[in-house]
Amino acid sequence: MDGGNGGERPLLIPFIPVGIAINLLGTVVNAAVDSPLFLDSIGTVLAAAVLGPWLGAMTGLLSNLIIGVFANPVSIPFGLVNALIGLVVGALSRRRGFTDLLTPLYATLILMVLCPLIATPIAVYLFGGVTGGHIDAFFATFVESGHQVLSSAFLVRLPANFIDKFISTYLVCFLIRRLPRPWRGLATVADR
Repeated sequence: MDGGNGGERPLLIPFIPVGIAINLLGTVVNAAVDSPLFLDSIGTVLAAAVLGPWLGAMTGLLSNLIIGVFANPVSIPFGLVNALIGLVVGALSRRRGFTDLLTPLYATLILMVLCPLIATPIAVYLFGGVTGGHIDAFFATFVESGHQVLSSAFLVRLPANFIDKFISTYLVCFLIRRLPRPWRGLATVADR
């Protein structure tokens, strides 16, 4: 796949460290602005859209390990969620590309449900549902209103994940559209 440029395809592996750096930056920005979102998977979405599911998953997993070692150990088990994001986005990009406006929406809707399905048991069984983020206040409100711990942890993650993944996927879609065609990797499937 030469991206339609008639020449050789550039080596796209640098998207892995770039994706990790973007995830780290998103984590720092999220903490600085005190946001209830996550913003720690934008780089995973980028790497997955360009490189595919397995390298996208590796980008997400490595990001959480690095964030966990250097900033917040709670992030480490949630690496499974970030890896899932890479798998889903990479699979969608392989099948549809990632430059149209529907694929990011599909990714958002799928991830809005799948991410809480993986994150909820991690949050509840490893941390009692409290992970140190803004979402904890909403979780406590749900529990105090009589909801079960597991359902509370799941329900509060749905809207946060929708907004977070919507921002992440569309930001990456618009970024990929601005990249030179050879650097788009799998994201140009729909364009070929």
